Amino acid sequence: MAAPAIRIDHLSVRLGGREVIRDLSLTVDSGEIVGLIGASGSGKTVLLRTMLGLVPMSGGSVDILGARLRDATQDDVRLMGCRVGMLFQHGALFSSLSVRENVEFPMREYLEGSDRMFREIALAKLQMVGIAPADADKLPSELSGGMTKRVALARALALDPELVFLDEPTSGLDPIASRDFDALIKTLHGTLGLTVFMITHDLHTLRAICGRVAALYEGTIVADGSYESVSRSQHLWLRDYFRGERAVEAEGWR
Repeated sequence: MAAPAIRIDHLSVRLGGREVIRDLSLTVDSGEIVGLIGASGSGKTVLLRTMLGLVPMSGGSVDILGARLRDATQDDVRLMGCRVGMLFQHGALFSSLSVRENVEFPMREYLEGSDRMFREIALAKLQMVGIAPADADKLPSELSGGMTKRVALARALALDPELVFLDEPTSGLDPIASRDFDALIKTLHGTLGLTVFMITHDLHTLRAICGRVAALYEGTIVADGSYESVSRSQHLWLRDYFRGERAVEAEGWR
């Protein structure tokens, strides 16, 4: 049986003397799309940065694609960089590089090849996410919010990763662009066989494409299951999240 794409066992993370993540356990199987929700300050970003090896853990363990982060060597980390893609919340494109050069960046960091090879792969990745070749030489400042997200996704997929982390992939997008981006993620998940772990507040995204929803509250997982089961949780914060006035208005708008 294949190892889970992500295995977190009794993880604790302390920052500034405060326990931000406490005794957190979570497993994500290969091929799943899992959405993580949580209130502001609940530890979502810290958890994501810990899984990326950017924040040290105080206790427990994190395994990514079968490699234990605590025991990882520099070679292990470099190999993991080729197997894991990351889409940051606001795209985080390099403002001085063109769209194509942004997608080429991880290839030039990890691979050996010619300029022509990198260019052709970058253009193929851009077309995969719906960006036309005519837009490849634009600067990020010339892009709409939806295009920025698509370029950032193309960059996350540049090295053909097995696992992709998405941080608020539809934040800042209008409802139509959000639905289109959801559909793109779902299509790429199916065609490329990706495992997707995303932080999101978007109820439509959670319901439409996430096979599982995990809820983080005060540094630990308080619910984990299908959208239907988590949305029926009696946890106070989850009741307000799924059945509060703003949630009802958002669902009605969509």
